Amino acid sequence: SQTPPEKLNELIRRVGFHNNKTKYIKKVVEILKDDYNGDIPPTVQGMMELPGVGPKMAYIVENVAWDRVTGIGVDTHMHRLFNVLGWVDSKTPEQTRLQLESWFPRERWGTVNLLWVGFGQEIQQFKPKLLRKALDSSKPADALKLLKKLGMDYKKEGAKADMTEDIEKVLGTSK
Repeated sequence: SQTPPEKLNELIRRVGFHNNKTKYIKKVVEILKDDYNGDIPPTVQGMMELPGVGPKMAYIVENVAWDRVTGIGVDTHMHRLFNVLGWVDSKTPEQTRLQLESWFPRERWGTVNLLWVGFGQEIQQFKPKLLRKALDSSKPADALKLLKKLGMDYKKEGAKADMTEDIEKVLGTSK
Protein backbone atom coordinates (compact mmCIF):
# COMPACT_ATOMS: atom_id res chain seq x y z
CA SER A 1 0.00 0.00 0.00
CA GLN A 2 3.02 2.28 0.37
CA THR A 3 4.13 1.93 -3.24
CA PRO A 4 3.18 5.09 -5.13
CA PRO A 5 0.75 4.46 -8.01
CA GLU A 6 3.30 5.79 -10.52
CA LYS A 7 5.93 3.26 -9.38
CA LEU A 8 3.41 0.40 -9.40
CA ASN A 9 2.23 1.40 -12.88
CA GLU A 10 5.85 1.45 -14.07
CA LEU A 11 6.43 -2.05 -12.64
CA ILE A 12 3.44 -3.55 -14.48
CA ARG A 13 3.54 -1.40 -17.64
CA ARG A 14 3.98 -4.42 -19.92
CA VAL A 15 0.69 -5.91 -18.72
CA GLY A 16 -2.46 -5.14 -20.67
CA PHE A 17 -4.69 -2.45 -19.11
CA HIS A 18 -1.89 -1.61 -16.64
CA ASN A 19 -3.43 1.77 -15.75
CA ASN A 20 -6.68 0.13 -14.58
CA LYS A 21 -4.82 -2.71 -12.90
CA THR A 22 -2.72 -0.23 -10.92
CA LYS A 23 -5.91 1.30 -9.52
CA TYR A 24 -7.39 -2.14 -8.74
CA ILE A 25 -4.21 -3.32 -7.01
CA LYS A 26 -4.14 -0.25 -4.78
CA LYS A 27 -7.82 -0.73 -3.83
CA VAL A 28 -7.44 -4.47 -3.28
CA VAL A 29 -4.43 -4.02 -1.00
CA GLU A 30 -6.47 -1.76 1.26
CA ILE A 31 -9.42 -4.19 1.31
CA LEU A 32 -7.15 -7.15 2.10
CA LYS A 33 -5.46 -5.24 4.93
CA ASP A 34 -8.73 -4.00 6.40
CA ASP A 35 -11.06 -6.95 5.86
CA TYR A 36 -8.85 -10.06 5.55
CA ASN A 37 -5.93 -9.42 7.93
CA GLY A 38 -3.63 -9.04 4.92
CA ASP A 39 -4.65 -12.41 3.47
CA ILE A 40 -6.86 -13.18 0.48
CA PRO A 41 -10.49 -14.31 0.62
CA PRO A 42 -10.71 -18.10 1.00
CA THR A 43 -13.32 -18.60 -1.73
CA VAL A 44 -13.72 -17.85 -5.42
CA GLN A 45 -16.85 -15.84 -4.64
CA GLY A 46 -14.99 -13.77 -2.06
CA MET A 47 -12.14 -13.09 -4.49
CA MET A 48 -14.57 -12.04 -7.24
CA GLU A 49 -15.94 -9.37 -4.90
CA LEU A 50 -12.55 -7.64 -5.05
CA PRO A 51 -12.16 -4.87 -7.66
CA GLY A 52 -10.76 -6.17 -10.94
CA VAL A 53 -10.92 -9.87 -10.03
CA GLY A 54 -13.03 -12.04 -12.31
CA PRO A 55 -13.70 -15.76 -12.51
CA LYS A 56 -10.51 -16.59 -14.43
CA MET A 57 -8.19 -15.08 -11.86
CA ALA A 58 -10.25 -16.26 -8.89
CA TYR A 59 -10.15 -19.91 -10.00
CA ILE A 60 -6.42 -19.74 -10.73
CA VAL A 61 -5.63 -18.11 -7.38
CA GLU A 62 -7.81 -20.61 -5.54
CA ASN A 63 -5.84 -23.43 -7.15
CA VAL A 64 -2.43 -21.90 -6.45
CA ALA A 65 -3.08 -20.38 -3.02
CA TRP A 66 -5.43 -22.92 -1.46
CA ASP A 67 -4.64 -26.05 -3.51
CA ARG A 68 -8.36 -26.31 -4.19
CA VAL A 69 -10.04 -26.54 -7.59
CA THR A 70 -13.72 -25.68 -7.93
CA GLY A 71 -13.60 -24.35 -11.49
CA ILE A 72 -11.50 -23.69 -14.57
CA GLY A 73 -9.96 -20.27 -15.13
CA VAL A 74 -10.76 -19.46 -18.78
CA ASP A 75 -9.21 -16.48 -20.55
CA THR A 76 -9.95 -15.02 -23.99
CA HIS A 77 -7.23 -17.15 -25.64
CA MET A 78 -8.72 -20.37 -24.27
CA HIS A 79 -12.23 -19.22 -25.16
CA ARG A 80 -11.21 -18.68 -28.80
CA LEU A 81 -9.19 -21.89 -29.10
CA PHE A 82 -11.83 -24.15 -27.56
CA ASN A 83 -14.48 -22.75 -29.90
CA VAL A 84 -12.23 -23.29 -32.94
CA LEU A 85 -11.54 -26.87 -31.82
CA GLY A 86 -15.29 -27.45 -31.41
CA TRP A 87 -14.93 -28.35 -27.74
CA VAL A 88 -17.50 -25.67 -26.86
CA ASP A 89 -19.96 -23.43 -28.67
CA SER A 90 -19.94 -20.25 -26.63
CA LYS A 91 -19.92 -16.47 -26.88
CA THR A 92 -18.01 -15.56 -23.69
CA PRO A 93 -15.16 -16.99 -21.61
CA GLU A 94 -17.66 -17.62 -18.79
CA GLN A 95 -19.90 -19.68 -21.11
CA THR A 96 -16.79 -21.53 -22.25
CA ARG A 97 -15.89 -22.30 -18.64
CA LEU A 98 -19.34 -23.69 -17.87
CA GLN A 99 -19.45 -25.82 -21.03
CA LEU A 100 -15.91 -27.10 -20.48
CA GLU A 101 -16.64 -28.02 -16.87
CA SER A 102 -19.69 -30.01 -18.00
CA TRP A 103 -17.55 -32.63 -19.76
CA PHE A 104 -13.87 -32.10 -18.96
CA PRO A 105 -12.59 -34.52 -16.27
CA ARG A 106 -12.66 -32.68 -12.94
CA GLU A 107 -9.29 -34.10 -11.87
CA ARG A 108 -7.73 -32.20 -14.80
CA TRP A 109 -9.37 -28.81 -14.14
CA GLY A 110 -6.35 -27.51 -12.23
CA THR A 111 -3.96 -27.97 -15.16
CA VAL A 112 -6.10 -26.97 -18.14
CA ASN A 113 -5.49 -23.26 -17.64
CA LEU A 114 -1.74 -23.62 -17.22
CA LEU A 115 -1.48 -25.64 -20.43
CA TRP A 116 -3.84 -23.73 -22.69
CA VAL A 117 -3.26 -20.09 -21.71
CA GLY A 118 0.39 -20.28 -22.70
CA PHE A 119 -0.46 -22.11 -25.90
CA GLY A 120 -3.14 -19.54 -26.74
CA GLN A 121 -0.78 -16.65 -26.12
CA GLU A 122 1.94 -18.22 -28.24
CA ILE A 123 -0.35 -18.89 -31.20
CA GLN A 124 -1.41 -15.23 -31.11
CA GLN A 125 1.83 -13.47 -30.18
CA PHE A 126 4.83 -15.80 -30.39
CA LYS A 127 4.23 -17.79 -33.58
CA PRO A 128 7.88 -18.61 -34.40
CA LYS A 129 8.43 -19.98 -30.88
CA LEU A 130 5.33 -22.17 -31.12
CA LEU A 131 6.19 -23.30 -34.65
CA ARG A 132 9.66 -24.37 -33.48
CA LYS A 133 8.06 -26.37 -30.64
CA ALA A 134 5.72 -28.06 -33.13
CA LEU A 135 8.59 -28.98 -35.45
CA ASP A 136 10.64 -30.35 -32.53
CA SER A 137 7.74 -32.38 -31.09
CA SER A 138 7.40 -36.15 -31.26
CA LYS A 139 4.64 -35.82 -33.89
CA PRO A 140 5.49 -32.70 -35.89
CA ALA A 141 3.07 -33.37 -38.77
CA ASP A 142 0.16 -33.67 -36.32
CA ALA A 143 1.35 -30.55 -34.50
CA LEU A 144 1.36 -28.61 -37.79
CA LYS A 145 -2.20 -29.80 -38.52
CA LEU A 146 -3.30 -28.52 -35.12
CA LEU A 147 -1.65 -25.15 -35.71
CA LYS A 148 -3.37 -24.89 -39.08
CA LYS A 149 -6.74 -25.78 -37.56
CA LEU A 150 -6.21 -23.04 -34.99
CA GLY A 151 -5.61 -20.48 -37.71
CA MET A 152 -1.85 -20.34 -38.07
CA ASP A 153 -0.48 -20.12 -41.60
CA TYR A 154 2.58 -22.15 -40.64
CA LYS A 155 4.14 -21.94 -44.12
CA LYS A 156 4.01 -18.14 -44.03
CA GLU A 157 5.27 -18.03 -40.43
CA GLY A 158 7.96 -20.58 -41.28
CA ALA A 159 9.19 -18.46 -44.18
CA LYS A 160 9.43 -15.41 -41.89
CA ALA A 161 11.39 -17.39 -39.29
CA ASP A 162 13.65 -19.28 -41.73
CA MET A 163 11.98 -22.65 -40.97
CA THR A 164 10.68 -23.47 -44.47
CA GLU A 165 13.16 -26.31 -44.96
CA ASP A 166 12.23 -27.87 -41.60
CA ILE A 167 8.52 -27.68 -42.47
CA GLU A 168 9.10 -29.25 -45.88
CA LYS A 169 11.03 -32.12 -44.26
CA VAL A 170 8.16 -32.81 -41.87
CA LEU A 171 5.60 -32.69 -44.67
CA GLY A 172 7.77 -34.77 -47.01
CA THR A 173 7.88 -32.01 -49.59
CA SER A 174 11.57 -31.06 -49.37
CA LYS A 175 13.38 -30.67 -52.65
